[in-house]
Amino acid sequence: MKKGLDRAFLEYGIRQPDLQVIAELCERHELDAEWLKEQVLKRYHEAKVDRIEMDDAATEKVIDKALKELRVER
Repeated sequence: MKKGLDRAFLEYGIRQPDLQVIAELCERHELDAEWLKEQVLKRYHEAKVDRIEMDDAATEKVIDKALKELRVER
């Protein structure tokens, strides 16, 4: 039996095939997949590691903060 990390889990606790789906959806909707990964998925993962269980309000805060920073950049 193999032990260790599943190599499909490479970024932010998200399986590589799922990240590909996210990237395809970003492209379809003209969103920057790298922005999404760095500003939303990474921050969500970091917050989740600290809390283990994240409620909807905490998730919304992560997304809202990323969107506010995007507005400032533009």
